[in-house]
Formats: sequence, C-alpha cells, structure tokens
Amino acid sequence: MQLTTKFLGLTLAHPFMSGASPLTADLDMVKRLEDGGAAAIVLPSIFEEQLTMARSAHIHHMDPSDSEFASLLSGFHLDPQPLHDPDEYLAHIGRCKRAVSIPVIASLNGMTGESWLKFAFNTEQAGADAVELNIDELAIGTHESSPALEARIRDAVVELKRGLTIPLAVKLTPFFTAFANMAHQLNIAKADGLVLFHRFSHPDFDLNEMKLVPRQTLSENSELLLRLHWVAVLRPKVTLSLAITGGIAAPTDGVKAVLVGADAIQMTSGILRNGPKYFAVMSAGLSEWAETNNYKSIDALRGRMSLEHTADPALYERANYIRTLQASPHQPNDD
Repeated sequence: MQLTTKFLGLTLAHPFMSGASPLTADLDMVKRLEDGGAAAIVLPSIFEEQLTMARSAHIHHMDPSDSEFASLLSGFHLDPQPLHDPDEYLAHIGRCKRAVSIPVIASLNGMTGESWLKFAFNTEQAGADAVELNIDELAIGTHESSPALEARIRDAVVELKRGLTIPLAVKLTPFFTAFANMAHQLNIAKADGLVLFHRFSHPDFDLNEMKLVPRQTLSENSELLLRLHWVAVLRPKVTLSLAITGGIAAPTDGVKAVLVGADAIQMTSGILRNGPKYFAVMSAGLSEWAETNNYKSIDALRGRMSLEHTADPALYERANYIRTLQASPHQPNDD
C-alpha cells in the first residue's frame, strides 16, 4: 500500500503528522516524534502579542496550554521551555531543521500587525518548510459583524502570501455563519491549505474562589464527526490541501479522515496518550485497512466518501438531522 501523500505541496511518507503542542517545543522530543513515525511536525504557536510585547519586555498573552499541559507531559520526562521569545522561536526552527529530515512547520497565532506579518517571513528565513496561521479569535463584540471578521482573516492571508514563498495553511475554528464560503474566500486568497479545527480550551468556574480557571482536556473521537463532515463537504469545492486535527484516536479514525478527503491528519492527544510510536500504529492501521479493501494507493482511497462521491449527499445536509431523530432508538423511561 502506497501511503505517500502531499500536504501544502510537501511530500509526506503518510498522512499522520504531529500537531502544534508543547511536545514540539522540546528538541529531543521532536527527534523522538520522527523516530516514532511522524511524517511532519508543527511547532507550538507563537502569539502575535508575544511579538509586539517583546519590545517592551511585557508579554500579556501567554500560551495557556503550557502550564495546563504540565501533568500530561510528565510521563514523557520533559520540561520543554516555552518559546515565548521571538529570537528563541526562530532558533528552535533552525535546530529542528538540522535535527530531523521531516518537514518542520511554524505556527503563528494572530492576524493583525506589521511586526507579526514580518515575523512570518522570518520563520521562512529560519528554515521553516511552511507556516500554519492559527486563528482562534472569537467575535464577542456586539458591534463586530461576521463579514468584518472574515474580511480580516482573508486580508491577513493575502498579506502573508504577498511575501512568503513557503506554503501557508490556515487553522480555523468551526464558528462561522457560512463556513464553506469562508473556505472559498481563503482558496481565492491563495492559501495553500486548511486545518480543521482549532480546539478551544474553555475555562471552568471555581465556585469556591469565584473565579475562572483554565481546563485542558485531550480530544476524543466523538469530536471527529464535525471535522469529517466539513472535509467531506469541502473536498470537491476547494483546491487547497485539507487537514484534520482533533478527535483522531484510533487507526479507523485515520481511515475515515482519508475517505472524506483529508490530505493530512494532525495528532496531539493520541500521542500524549500512547507515545510517539503511535504514529507507526496509525499508519500501519491505515495501510492494513486499505489493503484489505483492495486499495493500491492512498490517492485511490482519498475522498471516496466525500460529498462528491457519496450515494446520498443529503446525509451531509439538513436531512440528516431529521433522519437521525426518526431513527433514534432512545425512548423515555416511564419509571
């Protein structure tokens, strides 16, 4: 079974790659991820505010996942240093490129500011093979419209593409009124790929202290259905690369992702649970399923269950809601 695939124009040995997380802030772990079978790595996000505030020695937007991931990382015997300093982030890109042979992708969180746009070009000079633009902004202002937010995202991509020569992926949340149109606009803006979807770490409420507290949870494959749905819908509508992140827990999840049309599959929670060698388990599982079902290559498998090829496109639309309710086996308990 030929698992070689293309993502953002980059050749990957198979679709499974390491997503942005504190794991890839540690150089030794980056090497272990490659040894475990990762086809590429995405570095942790550096925030727009970290770039603008670095000049004044005050960073007011720290990555909330660093401390919250501490217990999850303890089993890996790591103490990765946060890459809050822009120069250190660029140096880490160079170290990773020298240490591994798989693609290294920089991750930037934000979408405004000249200094931030310039930093994207600096990552290219440092050796990054691609840039992932992680947009996790929620429009909570009552005077901010959906078109205004979407225009800002599109304009940021246009600005980046004017200067970057390496590929650009955009990592989005699902919270758009018309997500397919947003994807179409980014396709027109010449983004090279979409990563679906960013997971929010929503704060919890401490009722004793009456304050918000951060909560970090690993993804479950119950979250995968939303991602499968949108990749299946977008596959015949856009020309850019599509990656799924979140909810990939078992080899069968990877099979489903490729069937709906994913070019790449980013993993973090599955690796935190099972270790770097789980990449080899995932790729072997995909290969075994494909061979059992007489597929000779991943290209023959990809998109076979997308909107374009499904025998019942209505299942990707509103009719699915009606059918699900009608077919529900659950009945109220009279007791």
